[in-house]
Amino acid sequence: MNALIQQAPQIEAISISSSAMLTEHTQGVWTGRKKDKRASTQVNNDNNADAGVANVYKALLGSSPDLKAVQSFAQNARKSHYSMTLPWSTGFQLLPIAQYFSYHEQMTAFQVEFYRLVDVFMQGYSWAVVQAKSKLGDFFNQNEYPTEDAIRNKFYFNVNYVPLPEAGDFRLDIGNEERATLESHYNDYYAKQLTSAMNHLWNKVYDVLTKMSERLDYGDDEVKKVFRDSLITNVIDVVDLLTVCNVTKDSQLEKMRTDLETALRGVSASGLREDEGLRRMTKRSVDEMINSLPNLKI
Repeated sequence: MNALIQQAPQIEAISISSSAMLTEHTQGVWTGRKKDKRASTQVNNDNNADAGVANVYKALLGSSPDLKAVQSFAQNARKSHYSMTLPWSTGFQLLPIAQYFSYHEQMTAFQVEFYRLVDVFMQGYSWAVVQAKSKLGDFFNQNEYPTEDAIRNKFYFNVNYVPLPEAGDFRLDIGNEERATLESHYNDYYAKQLTSAMNHLWNKVYDVLTKMSERLDYGDDEVKKVFRDSLITNVIDVVDLLTVCNVTKDSQLEKMRTDLETALRGVSASGLREDEGLRRMTKRSVDEMINSLPNLKI
């Protein structure tokens, strides 16, 4: 995001281990794509190019709607995972305790539906391979199609939960000086990750507010700009996120949440389209909230 502002506020290494945990979501989906070495070599030779400059990849099952359904669903589930959590470290997201039950319920439902879609795909896999022969023409190579067992093993959907360590909690049988050094390093890391997680919330606030302000404005010809209903629902989603994800009890975040609730009270997408006074008043409130954002490197 391009934007404002000077320097991100630093958060001390306060302990949030009683109000948050770490979650890890991993998934695997067969791509159904494979590089065609012969076609790639031919393309490079035909264009007098060095080997590897251009590569040809083929969809082994052509346009398989069942495989596409699994792939699209997995992608959306991953997006939901990130939308309900905060960044922490590679592979792990910060999950506030207040968000756990809705997150766990949602991800469990995703897992069940993911494997249902995989079953649908596997039921038609053998026939899809037969059809691929006519779809791919000379690109078809029977040896490139894994067995059903091998294909099924490429699909997985897992969610794991890990306790969040206390800041500076090193219970190691090492010298006091070495332990103090480790604690200092971890406190710095912990505070950095916590700052990043909280700034992620501010980034979301900034995103939805600037988008709303821009769409509620008028064009150069004073014609109303068109917007979708999601202009409002996206802000409501951020309000919900601020309600459960403010694990540091940041008073500025809490004030922003209440300000957003107040600004949206009685406001609907259709109302903003039809009521010019409501539109201008809402935009003014949104711009005031944007101007009140803290100094973040957003």
